[in-house]
Amino acid sequence: MLVIVVENVPPRLRGRLAVWLLEVRAGVYVGNPGRKIREMIWNNVREGLGQGNAIMAWTTNSESGFTFNTLGSNRRIPTEWDGIQLVSFLPETIDDEELAGLAPDDL
Repeated sequence: MLVIVVENVPPRLRGRLAVWLLEVRAGVYVGNPGRKIREMIWNNVREGLGQGNAIMAWTTNSESGFTFNTLGSNRRIPTEWDGIQLVSFLPETIDDEELAGLAPDDL
């Protein structure tokens, strides 16, 4: 099983993904291609991503039963811990208005 989720990608990439996979929700694609087709699909995602982001998860013979790859900027980043792939969160960014309202001791 293969699942690809894309956000903020060009319509052309979404159309390409719909050729190989079933779009079950907006930006969520599922299917069951082999390894070579999965790699070809991911290369197409990499080339057509633009300013968006994507994640691809597929079943594999591992402790968790799946693995995943990500592309683009996102607060969630893959982290390996004891041989298991997990997700960690980057801290939220503070915009200039919030920064102006903080006292020096708050930083």
